[in-house]
Amino acid sequence: MSVMCLAIPLKVIKIERKHALGEASGLTQEFRIDFLPEAKIGDHVMVHAGFGIEIIDEQEARKTQELYEEIFHAVSD
Repeated sequence: MSVMCLAIPLKVIKIERKHALGEASGLTQEFRIDFLPEAKIGDHVMVHAGFGIEIIDEQEARKTQELYEEIFHAVSD
């Protein structure tokens, strides 16, 4: 069986050096921003395996979150 890993969109709420804290749906996650030195508080960032990999706009972050929620509910029913 193959497992696919997904990136999740988080809104950056805190940055300390190369570490950031992101939030989505009331949950927070710490991640590294080594690959995104231009990231700033308020940015929406795709996070994969503990690393921010892409800055995206708010609309794209919202669409991605909604899609993941739809998939989760379809699988959990």
